[in-house]
Amino acid sequence: MKQDGFFDLLVHQLRADLAQAPSTLRRRFSDAGRVERCGNIAELRELARRRVPGVVFDYVDGAAWDELTAGRNQSDLRRLAVLPHVLTGAADIDLSTTVLGQAVEVPLLGAPTGMTGIVHHDGEIALAHAVHGAGGLHVLSSVASRTVEEVAERCPGPLWFQLYVSRDRGYVRELLGRARSAGYLALVITVDVQRAGARERDRRNGFALPPRISARSLAQGVVRPRWSADFVRRPHFLSEGVRRARAGTSGAGQPSLSALINSQFDPGVGWNEISWLQEQWEGPVVLKGVLRTEDAQQAARLGVRGVIVSNHGGRQLDHAPSSISVLPAVVDAVGSEIEVYMDGGIRRGVDVLKALALGARACLSGRALVYGLGAGGEPGAVRAMSLLVEELRLAMTLAGCRSVSELDRSWLTTTPESQVHALR
Repeated sequence: MKQDGFFDLLVHQLRADLAQAPSTLRRRFSDAGRVERCGNIAELRELARRRVPGVVFDYVDGAAWDELTAGRNQSDLRRLAVLPHVLTGAADIDLSTTVLGQAVEVPLLGAPTGMTGIVHHDGEIALAHAVHGAGGLHVLSSVASRTVEEVAERCPGPLWFQLYVSRDRGYVRELLGRARSAGYLALVITVDVQRAGARERDRRNGFALPPRISARSLAQGVVRPRWSADFVRRPHFLSEGVRRARAGTSGAGQPSLSALINSQFDPGVGWNEISWLQEQWEGPVVLKGVLRTEDAQQAARLGVRGVIVSNHGGRQLDHAPSSISVLPAVVDAVGSEIEVYMDGGIRRGVDVLKALALGARACLSGRALVYGLGAGGEPGAVRAMSLLVEELRLAMTLAGCRSVSELDRSWLTTTPESQVHALR
């Protein structure tokens, strides 16, 4: 049989390329096409950096003070190495688990992220769709750009509701009643935001709500016309709480995010208030922002159903330890009594494997999904979630682990810090 020569192959390739040119062009210049070419969360992050104004990107990407804790979340995960088993017959991988009795197909939940409508008008609805599409559960923030009713109506998958405790207890009761009526399955109380963390990128950028119009912001908008057009036509960026706060103030000007947080959130919340909130909710309660074993033990004594080991992505107290570094101690202290979750630094699916091996029931991811949202709206969020899930599945396969239920600390070892720095 005559083999095709070089020119024959070239002609065949050119004909095929020409035939596919229209669909190729559509993919190249569509949101879905752009994000599909991103092969990991870092590439989605870089695309988001190019597509949204710098002040918006820094709001998502930034952390407190010197951003040491945010860095530790990732570097401490990198220090953990996976020790694979061979010849285990890991052909079919089971990623399913349960969270507070709710079956989920993947051990990755959508973390509560505030006012994501400033990144893309679909905001939390796009994020919830992405998480539900992968078989996960989404946690809606009480400072979301969309209301509890909107998200519940348009996103029929399992939802939890996250609460920042407002000084206005009447508003807290109202929010809890609405979330309960809308079918949210659990209440997540964030306990590490007594005051706003010192997010210096936001300070340098003059980040305010609504965003301040300046020569710099106008210039950034001109070079990002798609984001600007979306922002003008479909402004869904202020949370309900922020709108209420603005309506109740007579002062002029646009307050900074820190000023809004400090005026609305109650810094005096203690364990008595947790008991009060349990009475108001009448359902399972989870505390988010726990790093100390004593706090986890007190939560268990009060009948709290779970804790999320988290440092708020490094956005609150800088110089705090990474979430992954304190996870084992919290699991040892309360893991037999309540469920323990971990949030912070998830950028690869293998990071989820590591947290589960250290005893987490599931992980939460916030920034990674919002990078996808900024890169390409809902298709970008879907891409971010699918990347993390498929990376987790691949890591499980290559580690020889057939089910997340098999993971324990024997699957991990540590890597010298010098090697971690060499890999950056």
